[in-house]
Amino acid sequence: MATKIFVNLPVKDLDKSKEFFGKLGYTFNAQFTDEKAACMVISEDIYAMLLTEPFFKTFTSKDITDTSKSTEMLICLSADSREQVDQFYDKAVAAGAKAPRDKNDMGFMYSVSLEDLDGHTWEIMWMDPAAIQG
Repeated sequence: MATKIFVNLPVKDLDKSKEFFGKLGYTFNAQFTDEKAACMVISEDIYAMLLTEPFFKTFTSKDITDTSKSTEMLICLSADSREQVDQFYDKAVAAGAKAPRDKNDMGFMYSVSLEDLDGHTWEIMWMDPAAIQG
């Protein structure tokens, strides 16, 4: 069995977060979704668990990061093309995401950085396959 990743993120308003990510084309696994959590399917092996802040707090004794002041992590997902990066960017901004930086074009790699409704940073990047092969 392939290793799967479940990124757990605290959210202030679960319904708004589900609506936001739904506009980006993501679906939710109903088996692991209720009023406290939503299992967002990113790929066959990658999931984001969107947890209401009170439910998230049951998994940690630490404070939840104030994303308006600190960055807790950068979540980077790959895209198949530069166009797909731009399409994702356009959809995300239209859905309410903030773009804290300009698009980053290094020639062999192209990326965007976006903040979701709760300030979590998502990066979408494309890398030229020739650059990966060396």
